[in-house]
Amino acid sequence: MGPVRLALLAVVALAAAGEAVYIPYNTSAGVVAGKLNVHVVPHTHDDVGWLKTVDQYYVGSNNSIQGACVQNVLDSLIPALLKDENRKFIYVEQAFFQRWWRNQNDMIKDTVKGLISSGRLELINGGMCMHDEATVHYIDMIDQTTLGHKFIKEEFGQIPRIGWQIDPFGHSAVQAYLLGAEVGFDAFYFFRIDYQDRDTRKETKELEVVWRGSKSFGSSADIFAGIFPKNYEPPPGDFYFEVDDDSPVVQDDPLLFDYNVEERVNDFVAAALAQANITRTNHIMFTMGTDFKYQYAESWFRNMDKLIHYVNKDGRINALYSTPSIYTDAKYAANEQWPLKTNDFFPYADNPNAYWTGYFTSRPALKRYVRMMSGYYLAARQLEFFKGKSKSGPTTDYLGDALALAQHHDAVTGTEKQHVANDYAKRLSIGYTRAQELVSTSLACLTELGSKSHCSSPTTKFSQCLLLNITYCPPSQTDFSKGKSLVVLVYNSLGWKREDVLRVPVFSDSIVVHDSEGREVESQLLPIASASLNIRDKHVKAYLGTSPGAKPKFWLAFPVSVPPLGFNTYFVSSMKKSASVSSKSTIYSSQGSENSNLQVGQGNLKLQYNAAGAFSLYSDSRTLIEANFEQKYKYYIGQDGNGSDPQASGAYIFRPNGTVPIKTDSQVPLTVLRGPIVDEVHQQINSWIYQITRVYKGKDYVETEFIVGPVPTDDGNGKEVAAEIVSNMATNKTFYTDSSGRDFIKRIRDYRSEWKIEVHQPIAGNYYPVNLGIYVEDGNKELSVLVDRSIGGSSIKDGQIELMLHRRLLHDDGRGVAEALNETVCLDNQCEGLIIEGKYYLKIDPQGEGSRWRRTFGQEIYSPLLLAFSEQDGGNWANSHIPKFSAMDPTYSLPDSVALLTLQELEDGSVLLRFAHLYEAGEHKDLSALASVDLKRVFPNKKIGKIIETSLSANQERAAMEKKRLKWKVQGPPADGKVVRGGPMDPSKLVIELGPMEIRTFIVNFERSISGKQLL
Repeated sequence: MGPVRLALLAVVALAAAGEAVYIPYNTSAGVVAGKLNVHVVPHTHDDVGWLKTVDQYYVGSNNSIQGACVQNVLDSLIPALLKDENRKFIYVEQAFFQRWWRNQNDMIKDTVKGLISSGRLELINGGMCMHDEATVHYIDMIDQTTLGHKFIKEEFGQIPRIGWQIDPFGHSAVQAYLLGAEVGFDAFYFFRIDYQDRDTRKETKELEVVWRGSKSFGSSADIFAGIFPKNYEPPPGDFYFEVDDDSPVVQDDPLLFDYNVEERVNDFVAAALAQANITRTNHIMFTMGTDFKYQYAESWFRNMDKLIHYVNKDGRINALYSTPSIYTDAKYAANEQWPLKTNDFFPYADNPNAYWTGYFTSRPALKRYVRMMSGYYLAARQLEFFKGKSKSGPTTDYLGDALALAQHHDAVTGTEKQHVANDYAKRLSIGYTRAQELVSTSLACLTELGSKSHCSSPTTKFSQCLLLNITYCPPSQTDFSKGKSLVVLVYNSLGWKREDVLRVPVFSDSIVVHDSEGREVESQLLPIASASLNIRDKHVKAYLGTSPGAKPKFWLAFPVSVPPLGFNTYFVSSMKKSASVSSKSTIYSSQGSENSNLQVGQGNLKLQYNAAGAFSLYSDSRTLIEANFEQKYKYYIGQDGNGSDPQASGAYIFRPNGTVPIKTDSQVPLTVLRGPIVDEVHQQINSWIYQITRVYKGKDYVETEFIVGPVPTDDGNGKEVAAEIVSNMATNKTFYTDSSGRDFIKRIRDYRSEWKIEVHQPIAGNYYPVNLGIYVEDGNKELSVLVDRSIGGSSIKDGQIELMLHRRLLHDDGRGVAEALNETVCLDNQCEGLIIEGKYYLKIDPQGEGSRWRRTFGQEIYSPLLLAFSEQDGGNWANSHIPKFSAMDPTYSLPDSVALLTLQELEDGSVLLRFAHLYEAGEHKDLSALASVDLKRVFPNKKIGKIIETSLSANQERAAMEKKRLKWKVQGPPADGKVVRGGPMDPSKLVIELGPMEIRTFIVNFERSISGKQLL
């Protein structure tokens, strides 16, 4: 007779005598050698926005959508933990925790600090949100994680050591090595991998692996990765204990009906043994919680106390309150050799017709907004540093918080309800407005003479134009005829000199441009397309609530040259017709020239169009590349869910039901604009797609601007619109896509390297996230396409690349959002489908040479030149302003292989500094080498007093992190090759070395001037 039976008989005997019994539950169990140990991990998964906004979730409002209140979770958690010193809990989302923390009194704060220091409450993962891994840029991942880790270190002195990415829809290599190993995590736990992959891993006991996410870092960035066998919820057998859940509670009072201790124990043991059969070692984890649970925490803990008590009395297995840290240490202590995982976990499918590859493109306008704000935030923090962080004036902090929330796996992914997407955009807009004020003040300080010391109230007023992409820029559309001129200040946040072409909308055709030294700059006027002006009128009013006023007539294009980490100033003024003025573009129509090919391009790069108005030939006289290719559009009909399998295409899922090529209207001729700076080809593809192709004289790539929408749905079909680039290259099913804007990963159509795939969706199942670019190669040349936002892409046929630009769907895909992805813009009570404007960039290189463009120009796409506008009335700007500035030594720039990721003054006056090597090991014959940065030349006017190298998230010293991080054993032969990393920095020389793909983070203290003011 088992111990549980004996205990039960004793209890029944007492009950028969009519006595009530107090049972002290023994929850003190630790790990027991030789037994199956079930680590009971209480947790809640709290989305920082999904069906409700982040604030609605926190305060518990709008419960008609979802009954969820995070404030209740945290309020009820603390007293529940205090009832029993063995109880434990993990909390993840810092955006919620910090909201709650701000509202607590000192007594509760002291209590919580005690719980955290004793390990009973553990803050894991530690970012502001649980960020997505497909549609996010690695810089944003780093920033939002740093923000959360900084708070945890400052308030609690704690350093998170576990990654907990349990809900993102597939997992990136960058998450494993960069946001895992490089922030000091010992392990990383998650759930969503392809259902076929999961089934294979269950059979081979490979749900727990060592993940080697980086080819460049090899085993030095290995991390233990645990994949949950089913989901991140309690195990099978009904163990949900929220007050309104359906699971049977553990009823152990014999005076009451429905006594069920033995039944509940058996259910628990059965679930544990089943999981043990697919898990290595004698340790398994039960994730006790799910979305927004523990709103009444005692209900959960009461039942878990009972389960642990009675299961351990039963004796077949050992159950213990645990955390992922305790579990990880137990796995490590087992001294096991673990299977090796490389690459990533994309794409993710949860059944044969449900590939979660639609969200790679969903809400493309929000995705673009997030990317624009990310690049802006990087530049704004630099300018905040130059000026000196303000204690009272505008800062970049609100934008940083808004961007952090936007990285959530139901934010930038586009998988939230529409009102929640609006909330994310609103927060970004408020953050941008505040940062814009800071940027304008900082630039004014830098331009005004005498601003060598701290500057608080400059007189120069600068404005910026966020809606420049829809030709709306009030400063540039002023009347120059009365002796006024437009001052265009151009800031370059990159660490190398930059040559680019600016475009600003103007009214006049008698315009001249001068540089900061008074020299005339060649410029070109291009008539603004009516397609662009139509967007302008509607969207300016929709976004700003005011009419945009008179329409500008021209884009003014002119080349600029801007020093690293600095600015240059240009002046636009009117000029009499007889004088040297901006060149008007020659306008040419293809109509009536059926027999002749058309060529555009003033420099090395030429494009040829055939008589039908389609691309036919790309030729570069510098590289001697010639290639035939076509640009085309098509749309996939979104599956409506009415077939034998009810799975529809929606915000998450891409499930096409047929492909429709979009034929270009042959009745509408090409319009060609030629000039000394740029040639443009305008094409009205159909009634809702307009395309402009640009070839710049001084550039060696093709820029394609697209205007797509409103996507028509009057035929009852949702549509997923893709652009295609089709070549005759023999690419052998192979293409390459980036991992979160960082490493490029080899993709092979209909193939997975670690398991045999059964192909049910040959299009959706071959789509991958693209944040930086996608390319194909054939042994002779490489065809690369770079993007301006996160997007879904693939190579569905050899020689072809496709990018999904826009999605408008009419059915929900059944993954919880309960809303069709049907974005509209409303004006004067009239709503129509969302219009998307954007760009992608194309280049063909000799084999092995494409990486330089992808890396260098990719960085320029992420960090566009920041434009600020002012007005000059008569007078000489140079008499009262500094027209050109660089923070760096004028003879120095960063190596071509290095980017400055972060230059940010912190609240205590110290400075967060990050540099990144842009190339992988072996990616480029020259630029994949060790690179060095001379800090004395980066900051020639400042003296570094102290510099400490830290982990990626800046919450611990790098050396200490590397010393304590667990080193895992891996099955198979040892890792090949030597890993190249930069050596320790000599504080006297102040030279930072960076190996391929290395990102190094430092906290710097600059010596202050005698007055204590920031030196510029």
